[in-house]
Amino acid sequence: MDPAPDRLWASLPVPAFLIGADGLTVGVNPAAEEFMNASAKSLAGQPLFDRLAIDAPLEEAFARMREGHSTLHINDVEVGTGDRAPVQCNLQAAPLMGAPDTILLLIAPREFADRLGRAQGLKKSARSAIGMADMLAHEIKNPLAGISGAAQLLGMNLSPDDRELVDLILGETRRIVKLLEQVEQFGHLRPPDRRAVNIHDVLDRARRSAELGFAASMRFVEEFDPSLPPVWADPDQLTQVFLNLLKNAAEAAGDGGGTIRIRSFYDLTLRLRREDGSRALPLQVEITDDGPGIPPGMIDDIFDPFVSGRENGTGLGLALVSRIIADHEGWVGVDSQPGRTTFRIALPKAREEA
Repeated sequence: MDPAPDRLWASLPVPAFLIGADGLTVGVNPAAEEFMNASAKSLAGQPLFDRLAIDAPLEEAFARMREGHSTLHINDVEVGTGDRAPVQCNLQAAPLMGAPDTILLLIAPREFADRLGRAQGLKKSARSAIGMADMLAHEIKNPLAGISGAAQLLGMNLSPDDRELVDLILGETRRIVKLLEQVEQFGHLRPPDRRAVNIHDVLDRARRSAELGFAASMRFVEEFDPSLPPVWADPDQLTQVFLNLLKNAAEAAGDGGGTIRIRSFYDLTLRLRREDGSRALPLQVEITDDGPGIPPGMIDDIFDPFVSGRENGTGLGLALVSRIIADHEGWVGVDSQPGRTTFRIALPKAREEA
């Protein structure tokens, strides 16, 4: 028997299901096993729609397809598996050639597709902007030092009223220097020193630091999966990522405070395709706040350098988050609506030899 069809079935990059006329599952490919978080053996012979919730009348559509041998295409439909929240997917279905009573159903999740390319391409797209900003930061800091020194000398012989103007010059000079230092930090980020790390130790470190400082007025809720394996990461850089996200959540809440929910879980459905093959990113961390949300016109660019939703924001915090996660071969995304903004980070688990 030619093994080519089996290889093709196993290589399909999206979940694929074979559904018999009685609605029972005839077969699933490896991507479908990951999507359902269940083995092909446990799914075989089971009613698919008892395990898969799809917000569309597919059973009626399948009956029409079997009668007319037609195909089906549905975009942007909610699909859930019972043990996790529904995700937006594109569906394609057609009768199987040679067995028209059997329907082939392909499910292409869109939860990550729209932003995976952006996350992977951040370093390349931002390289020119950061290179220019880094050069300007270096060149601007020298004259700023001269301006600051001259202002201090002038202030020695001025009246108290004029001294206020000098203090204003010095204050604004320090603010600009601080901004330039952040630009230089982004441009000179070192490669991660990766090793096997307990993700909950890193989260706990970031939370405790936030509670003692900028998030003192926030309430934290933790939902951790204690069975998670180690993550393959640089603990210091990962701490910086979580601190930046916690700071964003605290600033979104304002002076009145709010709730920050930190969740960790294992999910094999997210795979990142790279030139050297597909890579699973099963370790998931979500940081959710109950603030006003990200403006809709800004959410697609929120990880780009110098994009900020705050009046005095630098727009480098989330860009740094995205760059660090990209250096870790991971993925970061955001879903936002008024009252609920969730940043989700997906990372690879530690290598077996580690």
